[in-house]
Amino acid sequence: MNQLTFGDSEYGVKRKQTRRELFLAEMEKVVPWDALLALIAPVYPKGGNGRPPYPLQTMLRIHLMQNWFGYSDPAMEEALYEVTPVRKFAGLSLTQALPDETTILNFRRRLEVNELAPKLLATVNAHLGQRGLLLRSGTIVDATIIHAPSSTKNQDKARDPEMHQTKKGNQYYFGMKAHIGVDAEGGLVHTVTTTAANAADVTQAANLLHGEEQWVFGDAGYTGVDKRQEPAERQVTWHIAQKRSKVQAIADAKLKRMVTKLERHKASIRARVEHPFRVIKRQFGYVKVRFRGLAKNTAQIITLFALSNLWMARHKLLAMTGQLRP
Repeated sequence: MNQLTFGDSEYGVKRKQTRRELFLAEMEKVVPWDALLALIAPVYPKGGNGRPPYPLQTMLRIHLMQNWFGYSDPAMEEALYEVTPVRKFAGLSLTQALPDETTILNFRRRLEVNELAPKLLATVNAHLGQRGLLLRSGTIVDATIIHAPSSTKNQDKARDPEMHQTKKGNQYYFGMKAHIGVDAEGGLVHTVTTTAANAADVTQAANLLHGEEQWVFGDAGYTGVDKRQEPAERQVTWHIAQKRSKVQAIADAKLKRMVTKLERHKASIRARVEHPFRVIKRQFGYVKVRFRGLAKNTAQIITLFALSNLWMARHKLLAMTGQLRP
């Protein structure tokens, strides 16, 4: 057991819990720690003649906090020194050596090299599925643009070659797209792909299906998906939004009202796909890519969506264990 410093002792008797503390307390109870540790353990060093590695659970907790709070590697190291709730969640104390930014970087790279992010998402979803929170009858597909630095004032004197510019409405964006397939009942993400920002949404539709859904909802960006070769073998019913101009062009007033009502109903179902985007962008503060290239950013995005699933399902998970916070 770690020895408490005077600062930690004073912290323990304070009367008010901060939002960060409440958040970490909830995540402590809903993250499937044993399953995630078992996933990473085979690729984590066991130690040798040199300095023993930090406990795997400590490094996993630090990695998750990096994603929750948007810390860079140096900022994560400083937070372990400066922020008591962060240090306590990692199971560390100021009386011992704390992981430096290089150690934190190496752990993240180990997950990237071994392509564990998709398995992390699958592990989280298996945990949710066992509790009846992830159904498989329907899927909603959508995409969002993640900005990337457009400046060429860097060492290479160039933009990231794997990112691209695209136009949405009257605005130009530079970056990548995160494409997701979401459970139509609970709004939880089951599939994630990424592309440069100029890739059409419809090109990723088939890759966002898990294979057991009976129907799929998508916005007008997926128009014509049922005629493409990729999803031809999928036995699903596509419910794609009609383009606004097409609805407005209907001359028959009665038919136009019926079509408008149908489109509103489809939109009410599609709205669930926006919740994961809100969580990673507003709750976790992920609005711009942190790395160069698609591979590293894809690993982080998949991890973020796995964590967003736990965040959105936390109240139900806590209720199942009888630990729901009043």
